[in-house]
Amino acid sequence: MTIMGLTLASDALVQIALVIAIAVSTIVGMRAAGKVIRRSLAVTGSTMPANSVLVNIARAAILVIGALAILSVFDISITPVLTALGVGGLAVSLALQDTLGNLFAGLQIIATKQIRPGDYLVLESGHEGTVVDIAWRTTTLRTTVDNLVIVPNAVLGQAIVTNYKLPAEAVAVINEFGVSYDADLDQVERVTLEVAEQVLRDTGFVSEAHPPVFRFRAFGDSQITCAAIMYVPSFGEQFPLKSAFIKTLYQRFAAEGIHFPFPTRTVHVVQG
Repeated sequence: MTIMGLTLASDALVQIALVIAIAVSTIVGMRAAGKVIRRSLAVTGSTMPANSVLVNIARAAILVIGALAILSVFDISITPVLTALGVGGLAVSLALQDTLGNLFAGLQIIATKQIRPGDYLVLESGHEGTVVDIAWRTTTLRTTVDNLVIVPNAVLGQAIVTNYKLPAEAVAVINEFGVSYDADLDQVERVTLEVAEQVLRDTGFVSEAHPPVFRFRAFGDSQITCAAIMYVPSFGEQFPLKSAFIKTLYQRFAAEGIHFPFPTRTVHVVQG
């Protein structure tokens, strides 16, 4: 058979058709695998960008299978290829220990589901932010000032991490302050709870499951330490709540005659 001036045997035409079919199937399979993985993660409440580690691994596996299938079409033995890949893989694994460590750490992070895209993390190093993506080498955090923090997966897997979205999304906001020793503690408790309820209503964070809580914490050197505990839906929403609470509590205490004491010290002088 002659095509575009070239004479091709029927066996060659079959091989070309098979190669085209395998190539198209491989491309379709890679795209489908990415969609299936992202859809499965969405069902569990996780939304990962296209460059996530699971998507990349699935696509690479399908690509390798497609390449081996094409080699078999041309009657090329894949045994030497597999042997070469094994030897080469050993050499590469020795040269890329850190990279492979990050890869497997990323897989472990995803498998445990203790860190997911959308979670707000605070690392022991002081870095914090919302998880944007867990890629094959690094995990990306977006800070509250819209900067990106790139953390190697191996470092993240060994770090002490506080996840503010687990086990529940609601975050407790603790506002500590002090009152003088001559204050009426019953009045302090009543006014503080009224202010907390007002601030929660004004900010739209009222929750029947998490009402505001007031506690006296300790006897200080010059004050009685108190704490008002309120809950917000997510970590980033605590900052406007804190600001509104401090401003409103200051105004109410001034109107009620309750004072925030300055640090004081009493010195006893012994004569003689």
